[in-house]
Amino acid sequence: MGSADSKLNFRKAVIQLTTKTQPVEATDNAFWDQFWADTATSVQDVFALVPAAEIRAVREESPSNLATLCYKAVEKLVQGAESGCHTEKERQIVLNCCRLLTRILPYIFEDPDWRGFFWSTVPGAGRGEGDEDDENARPLAESLLLAVTDLLFCPDFTVQSHRRSTVDTAEDIHSIDSCEYIWEAGVGFAHSPQPNYIHDLNRTELLKLLLTCFSEAMYLPPSSDSSNTNPWVQFFCSTENRHALPLFTSLLNVVCAYDPVGYGIPYNHLLFSDYREPLVEEAAQVLIVTLDYDSSTSSSPTVDGTTTGTAMDDVDPPGPDNLFVNYLSRIHREEDFQFILKGVARLLSNPLVQTYLPNSAKKIQFHQELLVLFWKLCDFNKKFLFFVLKSSDVLDILVPILYFLNDARADQSRVGLMHIGVFILLLLSGERNFGVRLNKPYSVRVPMDIPVFTGTHADLLIIVFHKIITSGHQRLQPLFDCLLTIVVNVSPYLKSLSMVAANKLLHLLEAFSTTWFLFSAVQNHHLVFFLLEVFNNIIQYQFDGNSNLVYAVIRKRNVFHQLANLPTDAQAIQKGLQRRKKTPEPISRTNSQDGVSMEGSRPAAPAEPGTLKASLVATPGIDKLTEKSQVSEDGTMRSLEPEASQLSPEGNPPAALSDGESWSGEASHSRRDRRRLSSASSSGQWTPTPDWVMSWKSKLPLQTIMRLLQVLVPQVEKICIDKGLTDESEILKFLQHGTLVGLLPVPHPILIRKYQANSGTAMWFRTYMWGVIYLRNVDPPIWYDTDVKLFEIQRV
Repeated sequence: MGSADSKLNFRKAVIQLTTKTQPVEATDNAFWDQFWADTATSVQDVFALVPAAEIRAVREESPSNLATLCYKAVEKLVQGAESGCHTEKERQIVLNCCRLLTRILPYIFEDPDWRGFFWSTVPGAGRGEGDEDDENARPLAESLLLAVTDLLFCPDFTVQSHRRSTVDTAEDIHSIDSCEYIWEAGVGFAHSPQPNYIHDLNRTELLKLLLTCFSEAMYLPPSSDSSNTNPWVQFFCSTENRHALPLFTSLLNVVCAYDPVGYGIPYNHLLFSDYREPLVEEAAQVLIVTLDYDSSTSSSPTVDGTTTGTAMDDVDPPGPDNLFVNYLSRIHREEDFQFILKGVARLLSNPLVQTYLPNSAKKIQFHQELLVLFWKLCDFNKKFLFFVLKSSDVLDILVPILYFLNDARADQSRVGLMHIGVFILLLLSGERNFGVRLNKPYSVRVPMDIPVFTGTHADLLIIVFHKIITSGHQRLQPLFDCLLTIVVNVSPYLKSLSMVAANKLLHLLEAFSTTWFLFSAVQNHHLVFFLLEVFNNIIQYQFDGNSNLVYAVIRKRNVFHQLANLPTDAQAIQKGLQRRKKTPEPISRTNSQDGVSMEGSRPAAPAEPGTLKASLVATPGIDKLTEKSQVSEDGTMRSLEPEASQLSPEGNPPAALSDGESWSGEASHSRRDRRRLSSASSSGQWTPTPDWVMSWKSKLPLQTIMRLLQVLVPQVEKICIDKGLTDESEILKFLQHGTLVGLLPVPHPILIRKYQANSGTAMWFRTYMWGVIYLRNVDPPIWYDTDVKLFEIQRV
């Protein structure tokens, strides 16, 4: 039968289903088999031949027929899994049912009345031979998930058969040990099976169905209630799934072993179709969804920072019931960590690969899924985090992240990418080793539209952050706190900043300390406190190598004097705010001396009009995202008590969110203080008052810098007069050999703000991850035009 005929017959069956007003009996196999038995329809065909309107019509008008269709399709998958799919016909039936369910499931989930359908049992569908009671019947969802997992390790369908002869020795799918059939070498498995593109295609279709099953989460509105677990993921990652370990390992290894460039033949991706890439994408998406677990609610203690909340050695607190999270947190062999880190770094760096022939190397598109996966690895497995920071390999993750941040800064549709990149850097910056690693000279020249500089990875980080703050779009403002917190965390370890980076930091201080900026929002002054903390850390702990920064501070000394003399009377506050009306630009780019951009770079572009994007929930303020730790003499950290986070001498009052979004958990007394110190006008608009300005101005940490200026400015001026110097290099030479030992105030203790897991970020990750998955699955468009509730799809 030709493919045109089979499509026609399939379409006829769909029309019959939508027009039948009477329920069709489940036993009427002649009718139901039309949907899967004699057709050869691709997944694209199924989406074209089963229109959304018709699925909804059947759902409303003949619900029993839709129920029977789902039940029969699952039954066919279960039969295929039982029999082991030895014939081509059986395999075709399994794939057709798989495609049909992928098409229908989103319409089941979008209707609250249907959502429980897959979790109900079907009368008469026992777990065994039919002589068992209905009590024993499994919910349809469980049967479906177990059948799909069995099919993912089905010899000659999705994995290589280990039998040599084909004569009547087909492997019994229930007796095989799926751990011997892991899809790719890597973690816990040394054998790399022969690539087989048919197996890759079949795995991809089954994983697509799994992802669709898990997507019920998209149809529930965002809630910070962490008990809201996804029943599909919960069952799939439980001990009921006998393939949980080999499947977790297969997904992880397939992703981390993938090399899109292959043998490096130019244009090879145009000559051969790469069957691996769709599988790798699907595997990455299924993996991050199964790892969607709120670690802030897990009660297991962290043992001296070496094990995660799922300490395997502790008999007492059990790890999470989610086996995938459990396995991820238990990986501990160095070679496994090396394999994962190298794989993720190779894939993240792929879009940066520069070739002399345009478009000659394949560029992957799933870097957002990889960043979520990397985040989960670091969050759930502290040993992995320490391994990443142990060597300069962490820079192979840092450079691509900075590239993505710089590239996406003007694009409204990529706000989520900006956030996850910053979150990862915030997590890394909580560890001393990250700051130390940043001192490595930066020699790889990835084309980015940033000024040319010679320096370290720390310089690169500061220059990119400056670019994001001064030329990103408005919606990035909530990230400024995070960006500067990262710089504060690494600042005590930065041995020598380049002149370019030093000037960028001072330019930010200049921009943030203008009166209109300080007085125009309740939390803007935090940014000045962060920057002063950066300068204090470098002057107190790394003075010797940082003559460029000291010179920049001396040159811009008026900024510090202005801050010290900030007017606090009502008239001056009003005058400062008047200035804002004249300069609406969020941060001026003047005095920023951008210089020439790097060769081969292209400017960051805004999103094309009409680009689809998924909305995101608000992220918690920096006070919720982090907790303060003090670094003691021996380098160990101790957590500071929460009350210290009230306006501390370092001056970081609890941060609020932009756009009036605020997490209700904020300390109530700080809110009371704020209400007392700033009056709300009749329109509900916040207005600055003299008391409010005084409350934080008195805490500006200016002592160290003022002392430095007091000592060095007269000396530098004297040299200039005595020698008639106008040349920077001579002054820099003098500053290099100068010392402030005994002249500065006693060094303050180093404060690090470490990321802490919380339900707010867990919810943010869930909405971000599903938004990415929704937008990336366009062929076929699994969820397009269905009534998702977790986020909104908007056009730029």
